[in-house]
Amino acid sequence: MAVIVLIAAGAYGLDQLTKHLVVTNLTEGEVVPVIDGVLQWQFVRNSGAAFSLASGMTWIFTILATVVLTVIVWFARRIRSIWWAVVFGLLLGGVLGNLTDRLFREPSFGLGHVIDFISTPWMIPAIYNVADICIVSSMVLFLLLTILGIGLDGVRLGKDGEPIGAKRAEGDEPHPNPEP
Repeated sequence: MAVIVLIAAGAYGLDQLTKHLVVTNLTEGEVVPVIDGVLQWQFVRNSGAAFSLASGMTWIFTILATVVLTVIVWFARRIRSIWWAVVFGLLLGGVLGNLTDRLFREPSFGLGHVIDFISTPWMIPAIYNVADICIVSSMVLFLLLTILGIGLDGVRLGKDGEPIGAKRAEGDEPHPNPEP
Protein backbone atom coordinates (compact mmCIF):
# COMPACT_ATOMS: atom_id res chain seq x y z
CA MET A 1 0.00 0.00 0.00
CA ALA A 2 2.89 2.37 0.76
CA VAL A 3 4.27 1.96 -2.77
CA ILE A 4 0.89 2.87 -4.25
CA VAL A 5 0.67 5.99 -2.11
CA LEU A 6 4.26 7.01 -2.90
CA ILE A 7 3.84 6.60 -6.66
CA ALA A 8 0.41 8.27 -6.62
CA ALA A 9 1.77 11.22 -4.63
CA GLY A 10 4.71 11.63 -7.03
CA ALA A 11 2.47 11.44 -10.12
CA TYR A 12 -0.08 13.82 -8.61
CA GLY A 13 2.57 16.29 -7.45
CA LEU A 14 4.32 16.36 -10.83
CA ASP A 15 0.98 16.79 -12.61
CA GLN A 16 -0.14 19.68 -10.42
CA LEU A 17 3.30 21.36 -10.51
CA THR A 18 3.44 21.27 -14.32
CA LYS A 19 -0.14 22.57 -14.61
CA HIS A 20 0.69 25.41 -12.22
CA LEU A 21 3.74 26.32 -14.32
CA VAL A 22 1.66 26.28 -17.50
CA VAL A 23 -1.15 28.43 -16.07
CA THR A 24 1.28 30.98 -14.62
CA ASN A 25 3.70 31.16 -17.56
CA LEU A 26 1.74 30.56 -20.77
CA THR A 27 -1.18 32.31 -22.40
CA GLU A 28 -4.12 30.09 -23.25
CA GLY A 29 -3.79 28.91 -26.86
CA GLU A 30 -0.10 29.83 -27.01
CA VAL A 31 2.17 27.31 -28.75
CA VAL A 32 5.79 27.03 -27.62
CA PRO A 33 8.04 24.78 -29.73
CA VAL A 34 10.30 22.64 -27.54
CA ILE A 35 11.72 20.20 -30.09
CA ASP A 36 10.81 21.32 -33.60
CA GLY A 37 8.05 19.15 -35.03
CA VAL A 38 8.30 16.64 -32.20
CA LEU A 39 7.24 18.33 -28.94
CA GLN A 40 5.51 21.57 -28.14
CA TRP A 41 3.67 23.17 -25.24
CA GLN A 42 0.16 24.32 -26.10
CA PHE A 43 -2.01 25.54 -23.22
CA VAL A 44 -5.66 24.52 -23.55
CA ARG A 45 -8.53 24.01 -21.12
CA ASN A 46 -10.33 20.74 -21.81
CA SER A 47 -13.92 20.26 -20.66
CA GLY A 48 -14.14 16.78 -22.17
CA ALA A 49 -12.21 13.53 -22.27
CA ALA A 50 -9.26 12.46 -24.42
CA PHE A 51 -9.17 14.22 -27.81
CA SER A 52 -11.71 16.68 -26.29
CA LEU A 53 -14.44 14.09 -26.77
CA ALA A 54 -17.72 14.78 -24.96
CA SER A 55 -16.86 18.43 -24.34
CA GLY A 56 -19.37 19.94 -21.97
CA MET A 57 -19.92 16.61 -20.17
CA THR A 58 -17.45 17.42 -17.41
CA TRP A 59 -19.82 16.40 -14.63
CA ILE A 60 -19.91 12.82 -15.96
CA PHE A 61 -16.11 12.59 -15.89
CA THR A 62 -16.08 14.02 -12.37
CA ILE A 63 -18.43 11.28 -11.19
CA LEU A 64 -16.53 8.55 -13.06
CA ALA A 65 -13.19 9.71 -11.64
CA THR A 66 -14.64 9.67 -8.13
CA VAL A 67 -15.86 6.09 -8.64
CA VAL A 68 -12.45 5.03 -10.02
CA LEU A 69 -10.67 6.55 -7.01
CA THR A 70 -12.99 4.73 -4.63
CA VAL A 71 -12.41 1.39 -6.39
CA ILE A 72 -8.62 1.88 -6.39
CA VAL A 73 -8.54 2.66 -2.66
CA TRP A 74 -10.76 -0.35 -1.90
CA PHE A 75 -8.74 -2.65 -4.18
CA ALA A 76 -5.30 -1.47 -2.98
CA ARG A 77 -5.39 -3.64 0.14
CA ARG A 78 -5.30 -6.79 -2.01
CA ILE A 79 -2.15 -5.88 -3.96
CA ARG A 80 1.05 -7.74 -3.03
CA SER A 81 3.05 -7.17 -6.22
CA ILE A 82 5.33 -4.19 -6.74
CA TRP A 83 4.35 -4.04 -10.44
CA TRP A 84 0.64 -3.99 -9.66
CA ALA A 85 1.34 -1.32 -7.05
CA VAL A 86 2.95 0.75 -9.82
CA VAL A 87 -0.13 0.23 -12.01
CA PHE A 88 -2.53 1.38 -9.32
CA GLY A 89 -0.24 4.17 -8.07
CA LEU A 90 0.05 5.69 -11.56
CA LEU A 91 -3.68 5.32 -12.14
CA LEU A 92 -4.52 6.85 -8.76
CA GLY A 93 -2.15 9.80 -9.24
CA GLY A 94 -3.37 10.46 -12.78
CA VAL A 95 -7.07 10.24 -12.01
CA LEU A 96 -6.62 12.39 -8.90
CA GLY A 97 -4.69 15.00 -10.92
CA ASN A 98 -7.43 15.43 -13.51
CA LEU A 99 -10.19 15.18 -10.87
CA THR A 100 -8.56 18.05 -8.96
CA ASP A 101 -8.86 20.18 -12.10
CA ARG A 102 -12.51 19.19 -12.59
CA LEU A 103 -13.34 19.99 -8.99
CA PHE A 104 -11.39 23.21 -8.41
CA ARG A 105 -10.70 24.96 -11.72
CA GLU A 106 -12.93 27.32 -13.67
CA PRO A 107 -15.74 27.53 -14.55
CA SER A 108 -17.09 25.99 -11.30
CA PHE A 109 -16.84 23.21 -8.73
CA GLY A 110 -17.27 19.82 -10.39
CA LEU A 111 -17.34 21.39 -13.86
CA GLY A 112 -13.75 22.62 -14.05
CA HIS A 113 -11.71 22.24 -17.21
CA VAL A 114 -8.58 20.09 -17.21
CA ILE A 115 -5.32 21.87 -18.06
CA ASP A 116 -3.66 20.21 -21.06
CA PHE A 117 -0.38 21.39 -22.56
CA ILE A 118 1.77 18.60 -24.03
CA SER A 119 1.50 18.28 -27.80
CA THR A 120 3.31 15.70 -29.90
CA PRO A 121 1.89 16.47 -33.36
CA TRP A 122 3.93 13.74 -35.08
CA MET A 123 2.49 11.01 -32.85
CA ILE A 124 -1.14 11.74 -31.97
CA PRO A 125 -3.35 14.72 -32.68
CA ALA A 126 -4.06 15.41 -29.03
CA ILE A 127 -2.95 17.74 -26.29
CA TYR A 128 -2.51 16.06 -22.93
CA ASN A 129 -0.88 16.41 -19.51
CA VAL A 130 1.20 14.46 -16.99
CA ALA A 131 -1.92 12.90 -15.42
CA ASP A 132 -2.93 11.54 -18.83
CA ILE A 133 0.55 10.07 -19.33
CA CYS A 134 0.29 8.34 -15.94
CA ILE A 135 -3.15 6.91 -16.75
CA VAL A 136 -2.06 5.60 -20.17
CA SER A 137 1.18 4.20 -18.73
CA SER A 138 -0.78 2.37 -16.03
CA MET A 139 -3.06 0.84 -18.68
CA VAL A 140 -0.10 -0.34 -20.77
CA LEU A 141 1.48 -1.95 -17.69
CA PHE A 142 -1.93 -3.42 -16.73
CA LEU A 143 -2.19 -5.10 -20.14
CA LEU A 144 1.37 -6.38 -19.98
CA LEU A 145 0.93 -7.90 -16.50
CA THR A 146 -2.38 -9.44 -17.53
CA ILE A 147 -0.90 -10.96 -20.71
CA LEU A 148 2.01 -12.34 -18.69
CA GLY A 149 -0.44 -13.85 -16.19
CA ILE A 150 0.99 -12.05 -13.19
CA GLY A 151 -1.54 -11.91 -10.36
CA LEU A 152 -2.04 -9.16 -7.80
CA ASP A 153 0.17 -11.17 -5.45
CA GLY A 154 3.01 -11.10 -8.01
CA VAL A 155 2.74 -14.83 -8.78
CA ARG A 156 2.71 -15.81 -12.43
CA LEU A 157 0.14 -18.50 -13.21
CA GLY A 158 0.45 -21.06 -15.96
CA LYS A 159 -2.31 -22.34 -18.24
CA ASP A 160 -3.19 -24.96 -15.65
CA GLY A 161 -3.89 -22.24 -13.09
CA GLU A 162 -0.90 -23.27 -11.02
CA PRO A 163 1.96 -20.90 -10.21
CA ILE A 164 4.77 -21.22 -12.75
CA GLY A 165 7.81 -22.86 -11.23
CA ALA A 166 5.89 -24.20 -8.24
CA LYS A 167 6.30 -27.90 -7.60
CA ARG A 168 3.41 -29.85 -6.16
CA ALA A 169 4.15 -31.91 -3.14
CA GLU A 170 3.57 -35.64 -3.51
CA GLY A 171 -0.12 -36.37 -3.07
CA ASP A 172 -1.29 -32.80 -3.86
CA GLU A 173 -4.23 -32.65 -6.18
CA PRO A 174 -3.91 -30.65 -9.42
CA HIS A 175 -5.90 -27.45 -9.83
CA PRO A 176 -9.62 -28.45 -9.94
CA ASN A 177 -10.42 -26.60 -13.18
CA PRO A 178 -7.40 -26.77 -15.49
CA GLU A 179 -7.80 -25.07 -18.85
CA PRO A 180 -7.93 -27.44 -21.83
